[in-house]
Amino acid sequence: MALSANLFLRQNQSLVMTPQLMQSIQLLQMPHAELSQFIAQEAEKNPLLEVGGEEDAGDERSETSETHEPHGSEMASDWYSDDQQANGTARLGDSLDSNFDSAYGDDGAPARPDAPELMSQWKSMPGGVGGDDHVDLDEFVAGRPCLRDHLTGQIALTFKRSDEQAIARHLVDYLDEAGYFRADTAEIAERAGLTVDRLDTVLARLKTLDPPGIFAQSLSDCMRQQLLQTESLTPAMAALVDNLELVARRDFTKLKKLCGVEEQDLLGMMHALRRLNPKPASAFSSQPPEAVLPDVIVSARKDGDWQVELNPDTLPRVLVNRSYLTEIKASRGMSEADDAFLNTCLQTANWLTRSLDQRARTILKVASEIVRQQDAFLKHGVDHLRPLNLKTVADAIKMHESTVSRVTSNKFILTPRGLFELRYFFSVSIASDQADGSALSAESIRHKIRRMITAETPEAVLSDDDIVAALKEEGITLARRTVAKYREAMSIPSSVQRRREKRAYAKVVGA
Repeated sequence: MALSANLFLRQNQSLVMTPQLMQSIQLLQMPHAELSQFIAQEAEKNPLLEVGGEEDAGDERSETSETHEPHGSEMASDWYSDDQQANGTARLGDSLDSNFDSAYGDDGAPARPDAPELMSQWKSMPGGVGGDDHVDLDEFVAGRPCLRDHLTGQIALTFKRSDEQAIARHLVDYLDEAGYFRADTAEIAERAGLTVDRLDTVLARLKTLDPPGIFAQSLSDCMRQQLLQTESLTPAMAALVDNLELVARRDFTKLKKLCGVEEQDLLGMMHALRRLNPKPASAFSSQPPEAVLPDVIVSARKDGDWQVELNPDTLPRVLVNRSYLTEIKASRGMSEADDAFLNTCLQTANWLTRSLDQRARTILKVASEIVRQQDAFLKHGVDHLRPLNLKTVADAIKMHESTVSRVTSNKFILTPRGLFELRYFFSVSIASDQADGSALSAESIRHKIRRMITAETPEAVLSDDDIVAALKEEGITLARRTVAKYREAMSIPSSVQRRREKRAYAKVVGA
């Protein structure tokens, strides 16, 4: 067979992941804080991008709300205008009864008409002379205390020698967030050219500083130091601190033998142990807890429907400054490289604005479908939470499951029932023997188990078999190992441990 060269023309389709497409997918998955940081970085690199403030909300507001009817009706968009916002603000002012004309002064007399002029004499007040800028009250909040400064001041008073003060300040660097000393003294002594005994001596004196329990090397050591400073470390209490694993298991029988006390005294000792602070440095945390901002807000309407809207506080407002682009291109002396750079910046800015708009629409569409599916939960509570998976939502809104998964990741929704992560509404379906033949979600069953355990008494503590029987009476058939798995996932101890704890608590309350 002779070899020959031939020319073929073939046409096929393939999906190519461009860098912009990959970045659009990443934008969809980003939470609010990460998205704000990304937009700030893009605005620094792109001179045509501007991050708008609250005054741009009316001009750049897109489709941010949808009306949902619980009985499968079509979703309708609701556009907001500046007039509607003004009317809403007026209604809010009326509801708060903010009539400043009837305000009274500090002496009980009616406010003088020249009060604003008197207030304007204070330059430090908002609206005063020379004080046109907005004053943020957070600027006047006292700074959070620093653990290092708090300890350094005590070190200067505790240690007289300068070399011991230097060693103590060096050991402060080895404290973790809870205030524990986790380093190896032998390694520190070898690197610093010191003896281990001298380092241990300094460390022992550091353990006497405030807050009590600081520089502890374990949980038992932390509690021991706190008891020493309050002169409460009796031999029985020391034995209790040395056997914290038995305290966690509520093994009162072994604890009574080890401590040599009666049950009533043991309960009092455990009550004193609970008053101790296992994390001495918690009051000096450098990072305050971050508040969770909901991405979607659900509110009830008067006609019984649900109003689903995006939270305007989490919506980034990115603007393309076309006037600046026109002004730059109109100027003379632009090179081809500058013109190419501006064109690239314009394409990037247009892509980012379109991607953010598409992100907002996708989040709103997914959240609206979740609200439609979980209408019974919003009306009646966790017991009516329906089983739901990603495929059901994806098929309803004609999107891929991966898109729904990215939307529900690290996104929160504020409902009349509270603040939930969007993933909370997705749970496994469990068959039931109810008359209507409807399935139940795993989350609703866990809620039933938690409610049963909360209502039990010390004389009638439910075992896993009892919970299985109680659920079966309600038409829910579960295996015992499934109930145990749900109970352990909720950090609920076994029936034996709960019986000990409830009896101990009843005796303490009764005493």
